[in-house]
Parts: sequence; structure tokens; C-alpha cells
Amino acid sequence: MDTEGSLLFRDTGLIKDGLYVTGTAWSPVYLLTGKDFPVLFEAGFHCIGRLYEEAIRAVLGNQAPKVLFLSHVHWDHCGATAHLKKMFPGLRVAGSKRSAEILKRPNAQALMKKLSLSVIPLVSGRVEIDEAKLIKDPFEPFDIDMVLEDGQIIDLQNGLTVQVLATPGHTRDLLSYYIPEKKILFATEAPGLYDQAGQIITEFLVDYDMYMTSLRRLAALDVDILCPGHHFVLEGKDVREFFPRSIAAAHEFRHDVETLLEAEKGSIERVVQIIKAKQYDTNKGIKQAEGAYLLNLTTRVTHLAAKLCRS
Repeated sequence: MDTEGSLLFRDTGLIKDGLYVTGTAWSPVYLLTGKDFPVLFEAGFHCIGRLYEEAIRAVLGNQAPKVLFLSHVHWDHCGATAHLKKMFPGLRVAGSKRSAEILKRPNAQALMKKLSLSVIPLVSGRVEIDEAKLIKDPFEPFDIDMVLEDGQIIDLQNGLTVQVLATPGHTRDLLSYYIPEKKILFATEAPGLYDQAGQIITEFLVDYDMYMTSLRRLAALDVDILCPGHHFVLEGKDVREFFPRSIAAAHEFRHDVETLLEAEKGSIERVVQIIKAKQYDTNKGIKQAEGAYLLNLTTRVTHLAAKLCRS
């Protein structure tokens, strides 16, 4: 925990009440323990599948996780799924119908392989990573065993339930998961993300309006622990402060892009470079590979440019 009273958890290990960050805080697999029915949320990077596995075994011993809940099938959120399924026979993978469909597309599989390989040099440079344990084989496709729908409630058989929430905007297939008995929300990029520089990054990729609807839906929940897709876990007052800040950051991002598009005479490339200089280049902490960042930022700016043209 931060030494100045912040409730931002930025490490691996136990958060509280049987909730763990495993592998790396940069792209975690969350483990929620419970009598006879431990479960996982997210599957992180393909290349550090063994680190997730070791951390899960260190907590569970001879137990095995029963279900892996995937938020969406971006390469950095589902990468280690195939490895975890091999290492924990009987593990069932849960996700949306759209995710299941995306996983069958050859072009999606090819992109996941490419991006999974691109992160290996960044990961291998981290002091907490044992390079000898990295998986350097290509990303492996997998199937979703449990297709989930918005509003569905999964009984974890230990006094806990998982509420399934469709929260599109970052992607169309994105699901968030809420544990009402513990007030834990696994939301990945649906509400935006803190980066290492303390900025809140607005994370819509497919639709700004969908993203804002999902963000407000999540903000209305009673949440004590917020588990995003990268870097930090938020507790208590930090959760309550995060959602209003994230909504404001989304409005600000849209305003900045629209203002820059006008100033740069509609040049998406120039707008992307200006935002990158302000947002990405000033962040000296752990961050996305530059290629992936530029791909995502260009997508966001292009979407808002098209939206502006239609208005």
C-alpha cells in the first residue's frame, strides 16, 4: 500500500479477504479464493503464464481454480488462458458470446500472436521477472467453455456470487464482474485506467457513447475494491474518487481531440502525436509497448473524428 495513506495497491500478493494479484501488477491475473471454489479473473500476458501458474499454486496448494472469467479477448487480458487450462485440468473459461466468436477469427489470432511476441522484450527487462521462465512460443488459441450474458448471476458455491455486466465501449465483447457480497468489481478497461504518471486514461476503442454508458453503470455500484486491467487496485475512498475523475477525464479527452482536430485541420496523425507527447512520453513508469499504444490511440482519435463529422 502507498505509505501516504492512499489505498492504491500496486504490487502482487494478497489484497484482502482472499483476493490476490498474481504474476505482475502490470497485467495481472486476479485470484479469489473461497472454500472449494477458487476462481480467476483475467489471463494477462501469454509469455508470463508460468509466473501466474506458480503464484496461483503458492496460494492454493493442491486446490485448482474452477473458473477463469475473461473480460475481453485482447491479447494482454487472455494471453495465458491456454497455458492455465493445460496446467489446471478442469478449469472452465467463461466469457461473452462476442469473445467466443472473435477467438475463432484467423486475423484476430494472428494479431494476438504478433502483439504477444512484441511484449517479451519489455517483460524480460523487469527485475521481478525470471527470464528463464518466460514462454517464448507463439500465443495459443483456446475455446470459451461458458458463454455468459448480461445480468447473469454465477453461484460460486461458497456464499459468493458473480454478477455479469455487459460494459462495451473499450471493446464490444467486454464483460465486467461484480461480487456483491465483498463489493469487489473486476472492470478492466471499462472505467478507464490510472497510468504510472497518475493520469486517468480514457479507454474507449469502439464507441465513446457506449463507453460512457458503461462507465456510469459501473459508477452506480457499491464498490469497495476496484480491480482494473493494469497497474493498480483501488480501495475505499480511492474508488469513490476514481469514478467522477474518470468521467471528467473522458469528457476532457473528447474536448481535447475535437479542439486539436480543428487546429490541425483534421489531421489524425498530428493529433495522435500531440496527445502521445503529452500522455505517453511523459509517463516514465511501466506502460504499453509504443506500437500498441499508438494503435489504440489512433483508433480513439479516428472514432471521435468520424463522430465530429456526423454531428
